[in-house]
Amino acid sequence: MWRQPKTVWAVAFACVIAFMGIGLVDPILKPIADELGAGPSQVSLLFTSYMAVMGVAMLGTGWVSSRLGGKTTLLIGLAIIIVGAGLAGSQDSVGGIVAFRAVWGLGNALFIATALTMIVKAAKGSVGQAIILYEAALGLGIAAGPLVGGELGSVSWRWPFYGVSVLMLVALVATSVLLPATPRAEAPTSITAPLKALRHRGLLTAALTSLFYNFGFFTLLAFTPFPLDLSAHDVGLVFFGWGLLLAFTSVVVAPMVQRAVGTFTGIVGALLGFAVILAAMGVWTEHKPVLIVGVVLAGAFLGVNNTLITETVMKVAPVERGVASAAYSFVRFSGGAVAPWLAGRLGERSLHLPFYVGAGAVVLAVVVLSTGRRFVAAIDALPAHGAERVDSRVEAEAVTVGDS
Repeated sequence: MWRQPKTVWAVAFACVIAFMGIGLVDPILKPIADELGAGPSQVSLLFTSYMAVMGVAMLGTGWVSSRLGGKTTLLIGLAIIIVGAGLAGSQDSVGGIVAFRAVWGLGNALFIATALTMIVKAAKGSVGQAIILYEAALGLGIAAGPLVGGELGSVSWRWPFYGVSVLMLVALVATSVLLPATPRAEAPTSITAPLKALRHRGLLTAALTSLFYNFGFFTLLAFTPFPLDLSAHDVGLVFFGWGLLLAFTSVVVAPMVQRAVGTFTGIVGALLGFAVILAAMGVWTEHKPVLIVGVVLAGAFLGVNNTLITETVMKVAPVERGVASAAYSFVRFSGGAVAPWLAGRLGERSLHLPFYVGAGAVVLAVVVLSTGRRFVAAIDALPAHGAERVDSRVEAEAVTVGDS
């Protein structure tokens, strides 16, 4: 699995950098707020604009890539990220940073919707091995984002943005040189296909489950740095631990949980465990050790949930998997867009309230999932993921969009 052509490593490197963007701004949220005189709800819009644009753009990524080809779409996405990240670091107002984070989100949508497709097509070995390689890049990026953000952010909050822009430029050059040209799809994807796919009850249930779960996820990600009140470097270390545990459980533990208790029970257990952690952080918000331990332990439950819910989306609906995953991501990112702003607003009233609301939203996600239990339970009766050679493009799109 690890003896891959240069093409695969070039795209994998770009994946690491792209997913660094998810947690990169965590350590610098408070420094940005302090230097620019902004409150938590204003700074949290860095997540909101990023996720909102990414979610809407997901509806059109299949339409774009099927007409331009995978490599061209990948390069356009990388170029947009370079511009968005670089200009975000050059702003002197929160509004300006938020605007260019939205541009960054557009580029990320184009990139992540095609990255794993390219890895699967170029990689040696089975689809399952290629996906594990991608998961490794994903986990490394998520874990490294807060660490790099903390190190660079200790110098200036602007440096993490510039750092991403430079690294993405390297990734763009490597991808342009090493990745062979890819043809356009024979049958272009309809831009309305993802919305039509939401008519399926199982897919809609999974999407709404993730929407409510994302309220808890982005409360943890976007608000916790404020009550932690640590330096950018220390916040980066805390979320680095979170990312490492998330990566480990998503790749190693989640398959074990699925085999032991099944998909539905595994997801419910992960969500309830996460809800308990958020509730505990709400009770003991003034105690920094509780917040630190809570953040890191949350990574374990998030990793299991992430893998199992993605597996569900890939198999639950009788539609093309790439279309189903685009529809799913469009809905789930709505929670990702609203939650950071809501957590910031609630946090301006009480530091405890965002965690309670986040825990309640995650419990609500369990309730929603329970209404479609028969759809999720049917997943375990299907062939195991990676056991059969399926169309690589469809499989790759589903996993990429779901995991990111």
